[in-house]
Amino acid sequence: MTGLFGWLGALPQPAAADAVLADMRVGSGCGAACSARTSGFYAGACGDAAAGCHQDDDCIVLVSDTRAASAAELAARWRRDGERMLEALHGPFALALLDRRRGSLLLAVDRAGARSLYLLRREGCIGFATRLQALTALPGPGLAVSDQALFEYLYFHMIPSPGTIYAGVTKLLPAQVITFGGVDAASPVQARFYWRMPYRDGPDMSGQAGSEQRGAAQSGFDDLKAEFRGLLPQVVGDAGAGDGRVGCFLSGGTDSSTVAGTWRQVRGEPVPSYSMGFDAEGYDEMAFARVAVRHFGTTPREYYVRAQDVVEAVPQVAAFCDEPFGNASIVPAYLCARFARSDGMDVMLAGDGGDEIFGGNERYANQWLFEQWGRLPRALRRALAGAVGLPGLGRLAPMRKARSYIAQAEIPLPDRFETYNFLHRTPLAQIFEPDFLARVDTGAPLANLREVYGRAASRSAVNRMMHLDLKITLADNDLRKVNQACQLAGLDVRYPLLDERMLAFAASVPPTMQLKRTQLRWFFKRALADFLPAEIIAKRKHGFGLPVGLWMREYPPLRELAEDSISTLARRGIVRADYIDWVRTQHQSAHASYYGVMLWVLVMLEQWLQSHRS
Repeated sequence: MTGLFGWLGALPQPAAADAVLADMRVGSGCGAACSARTSGFYAGACGDAAAGCHQDDDCIVLVSDTRAASAAELAARWRRDGERMLEALHGPFALALLDRRRGSLLLAVDRAGARSLYLLRREGCIGFATRLQALTALPGPGLAVSDQALFEYLYFHMIPSPGTIYAGVTKLLPAQVITFGGVDAASPVQARFYWRMPYRDGPDMSGQAGSEQRGAAQSGFDDLKAEFRGLLPQVVGDAGAGDGRVGCFLSGGTDSSTVAGTWRQVRGEPVPSYSMGFDAEGYDEMAFARVAVRHFGTTPREYYVRAQDVVEAVPQVAAFCDEPFGNASIVPAYLCARFARSDGMDVMLAGDGGDEIFGGNERYANQWLFEQWGRLPRALRRALAGAVGLPGLGRLAPMRKARSYIAQAEIPLPDRFETYNFLHRTPLAQIFEPDFLARVDTGAPLANLREVYGRAASRSAVNRMMHLDLKITLADNDLRKVNQACQLAGLDVRYPLLDERMLAFAASVPPTMQLKRTQLRWFFKRALADFLPAEIIAKRKHGFGLPVGLWMREYPPLRELAEDSISTLARRGIVRADYIDWVRTQHQSAHASYYGVMLWVLVMLEQWLQSHRS
C-alpha cells in the first residue's frame, strides 16, 4: 500500500500529535510507515520506510511512490531546481514537501492523477492524505457530507476533483501543485499545473478523407509507428520491473491485450493474465480474452462473476471507497484483483488510459458527426432546420431523427456530452427534494467540464475531448476504480500506457491520425495491426462490464439489497421518493440494463452513507 498523510500547524492538544499521526496511518491503510516530525509538522508515508521519508535542515520530503526516486533524491533535486523538479519526476506519486526555512508546504500529484491527494484547511492547520479516511483523524469539528458533492455524484456517478464528499475538503487535480506560504488564512496560496499534455494540433474533425488524408505522408505514419512500437516494450517493461510477482488484467480489449502481449514479449516466457466472465448475454467477453491468450501465449486465469459475488462485494467496496462511487465495474475489478492476489500476485499491469490518449472512446465518433453541422454555412443550417420543423413532418421517422440530430448538434461541446445524462432527461425538481435542490449549484457540473475542455493546450476538438476524458473519465473515474479495487485486494497496480513518455508520444500524434471521421483509434490500430489479433482490432470497447441491471431484477438477494438501500435513501431528503419509485418501476418493467444504471448509483450512495455514518 502506497500513500502519505500528515498536517502542518498546531493541534488543540499538541501532546496528542503522536496519537493523531498513528490514527492517520491506520486511516491510510498503512502497515509499515516512516514518519517525519518537526515543530508544527507531523507526517508519514506508507511502504518503504527507508525511501519514502527524508528530513534535513532545509526540508522534509514525503513521497508515496519511490520506484522513480526516493525522498532523499527528491530533496536534492528540490535544492537544485526548486519546483521545477516536478517536471522531471516520473510515474505515479503524491508528494508533500515542507520548506523548513520558509515554513511553506508544497503538495503535488502525478501527471495522470494516478494518485489522489486530499486536502483539508482549518484555522491554523493544513491536513493532507492520499486516503480521505485519514483526514477524519484530525482534531476539530467532524467532517460534514456536502450537498453539492451528493448532487455531483448523482450527475457523474462519482465526485470529480477538486470536490470531495465532505464540505471543506478538496483533492488535487492531475499534474497540480499547490504551495501554501503558511497555515494562517492570510498566507499566500499558489495553485498551478506543472505539466500539460503537449498536443500537436492539426486539421480537425472534417475533411479527414480526401485531400488532408492524402496529404499526410506515409512516411509520417511510418515514423510514428516505429517510435510507438519501440516505446511500448520500454514502458511496459519498466512498469513490470522490480520485486514481486506480476500479472496482467486481460479483458480482451485493445489496451489490456496490448499490455499483456507486450509484457509476454518483454519477459520472453508465459505471463499470468486474469480475465472476468459473466453469465449474461451481451456482457461476457471471455472469448476475446481467450483470443489474446492463444495469440500471445499467456498463462490464463479466468473467473466467472456470479450475482452472489456482487451481493457479497457491495458492502465491502462501499465501505472501502473514500467517496460514493457508482461505476458498477469496480465490483468485477475488485473480484479480479482479489483472484489474482489469491494466486500470489503482488503487482498487476492495467491497460487503462489508451482510450483517452489514442482516441478510443465511442462518443468521439458521434461527436464527429455532430461537428459537421457547425461547418455548414449559417444560412443553410437555418434553412434545413426550418424544413425539418414543418408541421406534420414529425410523424415521419427520418424527420424525427433529423430534428434530434440538429437539436444535439446545436449544443456546443462539451455540454453536448451530457445530453443523455439522467439529470438532463428529467426536470431536476422531479428528481430532488426542494430543500436539497435549493442548497446546490446545479450548473457546477457543466462548469467543471467546460473548464477542463477549455484548458487543453489545443484548438482541436479531438484533442480537447481526450483532454477532458483524461480528467473526468480516467483520473476521476477509471483510475479511482482500479486503484481502490486493487488496494482493497492488497495489490499494487501500474499503468504502462500512462507513463509520461507514452503521454508525450500520444500527444504528438496529429488528431487527424487519432480519429478518421468515425474510425476510432485509427493510428493505434494500424500501428499494431501486425501485433494484435484481428478479432481484437475489430471489436468494440466493453471492458469488465457488469450485468448488474439484469441481476438486480432477476436475482432475489441482490434485488432485496437494492430495495432495502433505495427505501432508506428515500427518507434522507435528497432524492424524491416518487422519483426513486419511478426508477424502480422502470427498471422492473422496462429496460433493466438502462434504468439499472441509475438504480445502482442510488444503491451505492446509500451503501456508502451507511458504512460511513461516523
